[in-house]
Amino acid sequence: MNLLKLRRRLKARRPEFKRYESHKKLKLSDKGWRKPRGRHSKLRQRYGGKWSGRILVTAGFGSPKAVRGLHPSGKEEILVHTPKQLENINPEKQAARIASGVGTKKRLVIEEKAKEMGITVLNASR
Repeated sequence: MNLLKLRRRLKARRPEFKRYESHKKLKLSDKGWRKPRGRHSKLRQRYGGKWSGRILVTAGFGSPKAVRGLHPSGKEEILVHTPKQLENINPEKQAARIASGVGTKKRLVIEEKAKEMGITVLNASR
């Protein structure tokens, strides 16, 4: 089986890891998982009623090592700030992502040069 398809399937089955007691405090967001580290933390100690509904981040929820960190297209993302940085990109294995701080004029130059070189731009303006 293709590892990218396997990663997509595993990610769909993976639970949403929420921060412990984030529903009680407004300043804690649900999105950012933090490991419970408190000395008396019931979740860290895995007490029955406290942790039965919660799922802790443990080994086995990760994606295959070969495709970890890759774009869904299967290419490695390379952050580009200048047109000259496109010369270091391998078009078969890598794709360019133009940095957010790059202005419109330079962005168009980078996109034109990438098109000439056959490099995929992940966040192209056109």
